[in-house]
Amino acid sequence: MATALITVLPLWSVLPFAGLLAAIALLPLCAPHWWAKNRNRAIVSAGLAIPFAAGLVLHDPVEGSRALVEALIDYASFICLLSSLYVISGGIEVKGSLAGSALSNTAMLAVGALLANVIGTTGASMVLIRPLLRANRSRKQKTHIVVFFIFIVSNCGGLLTPLGDPPLFLGFLKGVPFAWTLSLWRPWIVVVGLLLLVFNFLDAAVLDREELERKGSQLEKALRHEPLSIAGGANIVLLAGVVLVILGNGSGRWPFGAQEALLLGLAAASYRLTKPATRAANTFTFGPLIEVGVLFAGIFVTMVAPLQILNARGGELGIEQPWQYFWATGALSSFLDNAPTYLTFAATACGQAGVGVEGPRYLGEFLAQAPANASLLAAISCGAVMMGAMTYIGNGPNFMVKSIAEQNGVRMPSFGGYMIWSIVVLLPIFAIVTYAFFR
Repeated sequence: MATALITVLPLWSVLPFAGLLAAIALLPLCAPHWWAKNRNRAIVSAGLAIPFAAGLVLHDPVEGSRALVEALIDYASFICLLSSLYVISGGIEVKGSLAGSALSNTAMLAVGALLANVIGTTGASMVLIRPLLRANRSRKQKTHIVVFFIFIVSNCGGLLTPLGDPPLFLGFLKGVPFAWTLSLWRPWIVVVGLLLLVFNFLDAAVLDREELERKGSQLEKALRHEPLSIAGGANIVLLAGVVLVILGNGSGRWPFGAQEALLLGLAAASYRLTKPATRAANTFTFGPLIEVGVLFAGIFVTMVAPLQILNARGGELGIEQPWQYFWATGALSSFLDNAPTYLTFAATACGQAGVGVEGPRYLGEFLAQAPANASLLAAISCGAVMMGAMTYIGNGPNFMVKSIAEQNGVRMPSFGGYMIWSIVVLLPIFAIVTYAFFR
């Protein structure tokens, strides 16, 4: 029955999906003030998704309705996890600061890379960016610190669990075992390790230069720190609860709604138990969550077409080897959202292996089919997560961290200026990853 839907979907049916991704990429640059309002984002998302959904159901009532229901179920699971992580991490305030030395900054980025796998790249970014900025407030040159924070904490660090980054959670919803992403520890440690090494040398050189150029001892000022403490500690327990819920459900053993209700219950408990002053100190608002919610509602609906078409015709793209999947997935993830990009190329790989995407756990079936398929999915996973760091729009936390840094007086590079950083630093590291793991 699934092939009936595939065969009746023309190529132009991917236009709503492509249009929504183009809007996400271009409107923040072309019409930033208009796009900044969630109402306008919702208008664009609904304006593309609703006509597509109506046309799909009218064209094939049975299969079209089934595909849409499945997409909305995935969306509900996705947004419930993201909401719980966002609300709970927003209730944790790290007070005080560490020293602003190169070694201390490197250690904080390393902690962030690990934490990203527990509370997600968004959660880890929101918890750690303010203490990092406070630790370096006496320093003049801080742009590179925030740029590497985006590279490591907001993107590359979150590769080891489905909680780390949205693409991996979507893979988990499609049947990838929870612990499977731990097998990606080798590329993770290479990328994170090299980034930390480069950052440590760069940060030490910048601090040494400041020591020579500015009056007084810059190192002595940077080494000053305030005692660390945590407000909203109950949220740490609630975060552990999120992990237990995901582990308990496995790959969909519970009926739909059970996991989602528990996650929303944990988020509600966090909001109720956390003092308003703690959330105010974190400048917590629901705006970013609403933004993700309205945009991803449209993405999940409209991506029904490209998923089905690529599953049926992906072999025509000529992408077959792991290195090709790594760079193709990464290139699109750099400029489009990495979650749908991950599913798009996963569907392509499944189609080449003869695995349909109509089942709720098709990626689990894909992994179980042949050992070689694990290499393809590893390449897709690494490309989606790591190369989201290439631009400000590659992953949700990137712009959020940029905004917070600018609010704290850090002069951040422009869109093109940031890409110069990412091209110079990240592309050579990704080339090493390609040679070591995906050739």
